[in-house]
Amino acid sequence: MKKHNLAFIDIETTGLDLIKNEIIEIGCVITNPKLKILEEFELKIKPEHIENANKTALKINHYKEKDWTEALPLEEAIKIFLKKVKDCIMVGQNVAFDSGFLEYNFAKLKLENTMHYHRLDTISIAWAKMNQAEDFTHYSLREMCKHFGIENQNPHSALSDAHATYLLYKKLMSL
Repeated sequence: MKKHNLAFIDIETTGLDLIKNEIIEIGCVITNPKLKILEEFELKIKPEHIENANKTALKINHYKEKDWTEALPLEEAIKIFLKKVKDCIMVGQNVAFDSGFLEYNFAKLKLENTMHYHRLDTISIAWAKMNQAEDFTHYSLREMCKHFGIENQNPHSALSDAHATYLLYKKLMSL
């Protein structure tokens, strides 16, 4: 595992149901194993069934149709994503949510996941390193960033959250 690049990934969706709802944004920060940033990118994805969206989810992730006019179709975005993250280990805040949506869409599009099969979750890492700290009780990205003095410029925007997750991971690894 030590020789693989890391891909700090965050997705924004139109809701919590991976079958009914859609990925509308992917943010990614790719680093080498020493955590030097190699690339950062964001992909906006045109929703095909915005009528199925949860209105609260759209408000939280700042979805406005005018901002998605140049968004890519899902298949094109996923192919770009898979090319960029080939052989990377996925790292995420609540990685099960993001990887679940990604895996579902890979299968739907009949595309092979090109990432390394290991995944790292910052919530699990924080739990392992911080569960004895009495002043540390919340494991949301917002609360952990606040605890560690990390500024997330645009919360619930995929690239901003991916970058915050990268910074959080670095803090956790230094404990």
